Amino acid sequence: MRAPLPLRVRLVALVALVFIAAPLLSLLWRVPWPRLVDLLASDVVTDALLLSLVTSLAAAVVALSLGIPLALSLARMNGFVASFVRAVIVLPMILPPVVGGAALLFAFGRNGLVGSVVSDLTGLVVPYTLTGVIVANTFVALPFVVLTIEGALRAIDPRFELAAATLGANEARVIFRVVLPMVRPALIAGGFLGWARALGEFGATITFAGNIQGKTQTLPLAVFVALETDREAALAMSVVLISVSLLVLVSLRDRWWPVR
Repeated sequence: MRAPLPLRVRLVALVALVFIAAPLLSLLWRVPWPRLVDLLASDVVTDALLLSLVTSLAAAVVALSLGIPLALSLARMNGFVASFVRAVIVLPMILPPVVGGAALLFAFGRNGLVGSVVSDLTGLVVPYTLTGVIVANTFVALPFVVLTIEGALRAIDPRFELAAATLGANEARVIFRVVLPMVRPALIAGGFLGWARALGEFGATITFAGNIQGKTQTLPLAVFVALETDREAALAMSVVLISVSLLVLVSLRDRWWPVR
């Protein structure tokens, strides 16, 4: 049993808890619950909600498709190379979102480093389109996927892989039949975290894809606009985003509240 904390420490802890909980409780207190269904049924909200679900799920799938191979590679790196690659992966998590959007614009814009080549070869323009929203969402979701899976991969005893290889399994079979099944919880957790991060993305999306209703306006962007025009609608959409966050938290409850 741990020793009790001093009263001053407990009081500061209480202040910190109130500081976090008070804004969320205040928002929920102001929600017009009797009109919630009607508010969520408006064209602006339904367009934003549908677009958010489509783009965030697409981003989660892309992030998993790219993140699993990257996590597998990173888990096998050591020393400076591993530290450098991990730092690059973490960077989108700590960049100001608008800077991330600007970086995407200079990379994948019509005159960008990659975008100009893609545009010349295929005629595809990424910014200010649905594809641009998915790209922005994937950019911010990918680090969560990679780091979650990498941590689980590093925890695997390498003797399992060696045993499978000794029994005649090739590299692909070892990965798909031994390694990935062992980290299935991390795959699910990474997918959920990436999806939730993509669903809540704002800064990179508005900078790279714009804020066009029915085309690139996701739920967070619609909340931003509604705060100036219809605060009740903004509160209703905020409830949806909070609900998604709670869903992810409950889905990953074993990571936050481990059974002892």
